[in-house]
Amino acid sequence: MRVTISKSRIDCTVHAPSSKSYTIRGLMCAALAIGESRLNNPLVSDDTEAAVNVLGKVGVNIDRNNDSWLISGGRLKAPGCELYCSDSAATLRFMAAICSIIPGECRLKPGPSLALRPVAPLLEALRQLGVKCRIENNLVVVDGHSYKGGVAVLPGDISSQFTSALMLVGPLSDKGINVKLSTLPVSLPYLMMTIDCMSQFGVRVNYNPAFTGFSIPRQNYKPASFMIEGDWSSASYLLALGATCGRLTVTGLNTDSFQSDKIMLNLLSNMGADVNICSDTVTVSQSGLRGLVADFTHCIDLLPTMAILAATAKGTSVFNGIAKARLKESNRVLSVKDGLTRMGIEILEEENKLTITGGKLKGAIIDSHNDHRIAMAFGIAGIIAGETTVENADCVNKTYPRFWQDLKCLGGKVKIDV
Repeated sequence: MRVTISKSRIDCTVHAPSSKSYTIRGLMCAALAIGESRLNNPLVSDDTEAAVNVLGKVGVNIDRNNDSWLISGGRLKAPGCELYCSDSAATLRFMAAICSIIPGECRLKPGPSLALRPVAPLLEALRQLGVKCRIENNLVVVDGHSYKGGVAVLPGDISSQFTSALMLVGPLSDKGINVKLSTLPVSLPYLMMTIDCMSQFGVRVNYNPAFTGFSIPRQNYKPASFMIEGDWSSASYLLALGATCGRLTVTGLNTDSFQSDKIMLNLLSNMGADVNICSDTVTVSQSGLRGLVADFTHCIDLLPTMAILAATAKGTSVFNGIAKARLKESNRVLSVKDGLTRMGIEILEEENKLTITGGKLKGAIIDSHNDHRIAMAFGIAGIIAGETTVENADCVNKTYPRFWQDLKCLGGKVKIDV
């Protein structure tokens, strides 16, 4: 799918999509609770569909209505086929741990881009807990009923999802679990989201002040009714749109959220954007933006959006802590550099730093690299610059299927060629 975007002015209100991360975490916790749980306001996207499909194949019944899913969990069984995780990293990594408590062998199959992303450190940590697991012809193979609990040591600076996966199965062994991180964690708020979701299902996680040690005693997940809040990552594109192209109000956001990308509010304010917050509603109005220095260690998904804002800002922006962006659906550092260079912006890449000199964006043909966050960020760039085409634009289905339609409804001049 190709999307062509013309320069537009925006003045509208939109409701934030539901959180992908909380939807998947809620599904996993509900699957581990004996009885019926309900997810309210879940996100429907490629990633959440992957989680639903995989859980269905291991015995979890999910009855889906529009705004509420009823999940019957706690009785997992061996699948009769491979478990295709598509390109959902959370699904594959969380299920790698969960499959260790399922009778029989589970074979988790990644999609093409997910196959390039790391999983070996998680499998090594699972082996320390007694789990028999391996990589075989690109499949993650887990022998069930092999999880014994105990102590696992792993790096914290590759992916927070490794730690979250261990925490999810932590309470399900008689020994409980102790997770020790050999390096400081990245994307720390995502660990807090996992802890928050587990608490909603009756499981307590203990952790030290540095978030390098987590202990979970033997406990049982309890069925729950879990409300999925709005997604700050998806909302970031909308808020950036307001800051550059008029005025935009986004509803359905929890300003007390554990989500890391809530920091978008601080970043926008530091750039000089006009930001107003009222309860669950955020309004951002266009104003002269200035460059800033920021660290993305704990909010790496904001890098593409913030790069677009930096490209339009007065002065130079320096973004540190960006190395982990190279391990996403694409190498986002190179994808951002490629796109901004095509749009006439000066950008200097280093291993863990990007320096962007603000200027005037010009229209260009943008390769999304089949990365949803690159496609959406450069969709906003197209609204600013005009005469911009985003290739493989349907990759937004991974997290925000209605993105292009919402952009049109907000007043964006968007032409979609399927």
